[in-house]
Amino acid sequence: MKASGQRKCLHCGEFYQPDRRNLRHQRYCAKPECRKRSKAESQRHWLQRPENQTYFRGPENCQRVKAWRQRHPGYGRKKKARPPAALQEVCKAQAPQPQELSAPPGPDALQDLFAMQPAMVVGLISMMTGSTLQEDIALTTRLLLRKGQDILAMRRASSPQPSPAR
Repeated sequence: MKASGQRKCLHCGEFYQPDRRNLRHQRYCAKPECRKRSKAESQRHWLQRPENQTYFRGPENCQRVKAWRQRHPGYGRKKKARPPAALQEVCKAQAPQPQELSAPPGPDALQDLFAMQPAMVVGLISMMTGSTLQEDIALTTRLLLRKGQDILAMRRASSPQPSPAR
C-alpha cells in the first residue's frame, strides 16, 4: 500500500514523492534511467502529433531556423572568457627615501646569516642531495657540520695525522 502523496514510477515501479510543482503531470521518479525514459516518452508523444511530424523537415523548417537565427544573432557562438579578477589592488608608486649606508658586515656575517635562517640551510641541503626526507637531510647536516668544524679547526680530524717526511 502506498503512502499518502506518493506515486508509482512508470519505469522502475518504485514509489516516489513527486515534486510539488509538477504534481499534475510527473509520472517518473528522479533516478537517471527513469528520467531518460521520461524524456524519450515525451519526445515520442510530441512527434506523434500531426503538426510536429514535419517540424524538422522541408523548406519551411529552413526558413523558420533562418528567421530565428536573425532574431538571435551570436546565440550559438562561444562567449569570450572574462579576464581573471586581480588578486591585489594596484599600489601607488612611492618615491624612495634616502638612507645612509651601513658599515659592511664583519667576518662573522655569513655565520650569522645561517644561524638566523635554518629554513634556508635545510632548503639548500635538500637541493644538494635531491631529497626532501628528514633522515637524508639530518645525515647530510651532520656530515657538513663535521667537515666545517674540521676546516675551522674546531675539532681534530678523526683520521691520524701523517708523520712528517724525513
